[in-house]
Amino acid sequence: MEKRSFATGGRPAQGSSSRIASQLLPTRIFDFRQPSESVQIHLTVKLATVGFRQLFDIMDASYVNPYTTVAQADVVARTSFFQKTYLHVAGAIVAFIAIEAALLQMPMAKSLAQSMTSGMSWLIVLGAFMAVSWLADKWANSDTSRGMQYAGLGLFVVAEAVIFLPLLLAATAISQFRNSNLIAEAGVVTLLLVAGITAIAFTTKKDFSFLGSFLKIAFFVAIGVIVASVLFGFSLGIVFSAVMALIAAGSILYTTSNIIHRYNPNQHVAASLALFSGIALLFWYVLQIFMSRD
Repeated sequence: MEKRSFATGGRPAQGSSSRIASQLLPTRIFDFRQPSESVQIHLTVKLATVGFRQLFDIMDASYVNPYTTVAQADVVARTSFFQKTYLHVAGAIVAFIAIEAALLQMPMAKSLAQSMTSGMSWLIVLGAFMAVSWLADKWANSDTSRGMQYAGLGLFVVAEAVIFLPLLLAATAISQFRNSNLIAEAGVVTLLLVAGITAIAFTTKKDFSFLGSFLKIAFFVAIGVIVASVLFGFSLGIVFSAVMALIAAGSILYTTSNIIHRYNPNQHVAASLALFSGIALLFWYVLQIFMSRD
């Protein structure tokens, strides 16, 4: 993946879809010379923030829940928890789509994306998003206020929609040239992958919490690689996106396992936020892979 175009001169344009996309959107939003490798620092933010949220869950796995866990609850409580969790995940996805659609329709969408990804302002976006992610997680895990839990989930969904804006603008531009719908295609593939991972977790009933240590290391290494690529200007391509999609799938399996075994029956909001976070991360990289096709 290259540095952004405002940071470096970049390579000569490659591929007609790259040229079309660069005409449809300002090149300062994305470096369309490599559409599959757009906005180096935006990708850094996405990994650092969503990966950061996943690290919250992984690090919390060592905490011994003082309350009854889902695995210890009776069948009625367990079934109710699963239903509430997945209904909230579905609601978060629908809300994300609605908010994103509204953002994409705004006349100022392109200028907003440009301002987000230009110069030092992106460092402010990075810090703000990480702070929002931490706050949303803290609120969603509140054990004193249900309203605070919903505020955390809602805050995180809105933040995700905003941080996705530049990438989805680029995907829309490329889709227009290809006469396709990359966002919908990537969304369907993501949901199918999530369904398969969920089926594995629920049918095997195995505790996959052992993945926590691996995922924690993988996220730290990946963040280090992306930061190094920003600083030293080397390229991250489709192989990296595929590896990250695999790691994102692992995080979904890990979170689903925690939903089955480790959350308490009253933590459906926190569980839904954790799962939505993993799904968003997987969707990010699946879309990156779809965009890389020329």
